[in-house]
Amino acid sequence: MLLLLALVCVALAHPFEEDFEGNRVFRVTVPDEDHVNLIQELANTKEIDFWKPDSATQVKPLTSVDFHVKAEDVDTVENFLEKNEFHYQVLISNVRNVMDAQFDSHTRATGHSYTKYNNWEKIEAWIKQIASENPQLISRSTIGTTFEGRNIHLLKVGKAKSNKPAIFIDCGFHAREWISPAFCQWFVREAVRTYGQDTQITKLLDELDVYVLPVVNIDGYVYTWTKSRMWRKTRSTRAGSSCVGVDPNRNFNAGWCEVGASRSPCSDTYCGPAAESEKETKALADFIRKNLSSIKAYLTIHSYSQLLLYPYSYANKLPANHQELNAVVKAAAKQLASLYGTKYTYGPGATTIYLAAGGSDDWAYDQGIKYSFTFELRDTGTYGFLLPESQIGQTCEETMLAVKYIANYVREHLY
Repeated sequence: MLLLLALVCVALAHPFEEDFEGNRVFRVTVPDEDHVNLIQELANTKEIDFWKPDSATQVKPLTSVDFHVKAEDVDTVENFLEKNEFHYQVLISNVRNVMDAQFDSHTRATGHSYTKYNNWEKIEAWIKQIASENPQLISRSTIGTTFEGRNIHLLKVGKAKSNKPAIFIDCGFHAREWISPAFCQWFVREAVRTYGQDTQITKLLDELDVYVLPVVNIDGYVYTWTKSRMWRKTRSTRAGSSCVGVDPNRNFNAGWCEVGASRSPCSDTYCGPAAESEKETKALADFIRKNLSSIKAYLTIHSYSQLLLYPYSYANKLPANHQELNAVVKAAAKQLASLYGTKYTYGPGATTIYLAAGGSDDWAYDQGIKYSFTFELRDTGTYGFLLPESQIGQTCEETMLAVKYIANYVREHLY
């Protein structure tokens, strides 16, 4: 009986099936084209989980690469790096420890909490509750279902008035980026909490509607809580392939699958069999198309890297209003840094990070939404996707300043 209890306690402490004990995250400097080829060779022989950039194909000379390696491959990978004279550092020496330390606020809330990571059940209950408790500011709708049949909930935040211009914000595209849904929840809470007190928020919600999609990739998010914390894609399956899922942020019809995306179903950046093949991306795209006349800005929240990006990512080209977009992200990054000094890099996606086709921000821009931005939240790699809960509050507070800045800019520059 005692043994059984002990096993139950261990299982509760580690809800993930994949345990990550002894797994490592490396940061490797890539000086030239030869070393780029070596990284790609390594990726072909070992199972490498790329954290930044998203895949071996996106590695460029004179950059650094963060990747996660299984315990059984650590020695081989270290030998390979040393033999080929790579400069590298170990960002995370044991992924399991950092994974456990994510929940560093110690006291686990039984219900929903804004300063802790919430599983999907808690988020879904929260979505329903916050809408029913604040009918004067929030309405809730379902814009589709996921591959596994879960409802995709959308919140509309704003003072009820017809024909208002709107801003669309989404979180949780990539399942493992937990800080992202945490921000969407925080945004809604702050909108409700400060309406009538904060003049910026009040004006914003009086004059605009803000659509908030708290989690895009719900199935993937559930999977990161139950099976594997490092899962990124959706959970769709296809006849003829044993590999699961599509990268939802490579699944939009914007240079679809041209560059920085993979046609291999097993890849983390798999673009899918066709643009909008995923029920989740199709639901989002359908909603935006249906409301295109009112949606004036699109913000998509990801992690990690501390970046503020605007189109394009699918090609080395700039949007017509790139000077305006650059000025907006520069000012938003300055607002964000004003609170805790967190530095964000900003610019067009392709040159600021890497070429990547099929992203939602490029797609939204090409639909005619001329204010389209991607946030990559904290941090720059110390924790990567495993940002501790103790940083949720600060991350959301500073991000809120940038989002409020952009939203107010849009409100003053309606088109």
